[in-house]
Amino acid sequence: MEKTSTHILLTAEGVHELMEQLAQAVFESLPRQAPVGIIGIRRRGEVLAKRLAHKLASRGAQGVAIGSLDITLYRDDLAELGPQAILRQTEIDFDIDGRYIVLVDDVLFTGRSVRAALDALIDLGRPKAIRLAVLVDRPGRELPIQADFVGLKVKQPGVSVTVLLTESDGVEEVRSE
Repeated sequence: MEKTSTHILLTAEGVHELMEQLAQAVFESLPRQAPVGIIGIRRRGEVLAKRLAHKLASRGAQGVAIGSLDITLYRDDLAELGPQAILRQTEIDFDIDGRYIVLVDDVLFTGRSVRAALDALIDLGRPKAIRLAVLVDRPGRELPIQADFVGLKVKQPGVSVTVLLTESDGVEEVRSE
C-alpha cells in the first residue's frame, strides 16, 4: 500500500493573511450603489463567508447581508450519492434580486460545485452580479468557471487540497497530498 505524504500549504497564520487579502480585494470591488450579499457554499464556504463579511464590516462596508447555500439538490452527481446525500438548509434571509453577490467557497477544482451554486442562486432571484471568492484555486477545471478573488493558487496538477477550519474541523490549515 502506497503512503501519500501530507504537506501543510498554509498554517493558521497563512489562512488569516489570505483572508485579509481576499477581504481587501472584495472590499475594493464593492459597488457603492448596489446592496451586497456574501453567500457561502455549505460547509466550509459558509465559515469563510462569515469571516469575509466580518472583515468587510471592519473595513467600513455597510449593510452587507450574509447567507449560506446548500447545493446538494443541484449537484450533477446526486444520483450517485443516493441516500448518502446529506441535505442541509439554505439560509438566505434577504432578497438577492438586484444585489451584488459574492459567492464564497473553500476550494475551486472542477467547477461543478460552483455551477450547482449558480443554478441554486438563480432559482432564488436575479442578482445584479455574482462574483466568486475562493480560498484555494487548484488546476483541474471541467467547466469554464474562474474565481474573481483567489487566496492561494496551486499550480501543480493532481494535488489534492483540503481546507480545515477551526469552526468546522477544530484545526486551521490547508493541506495537500
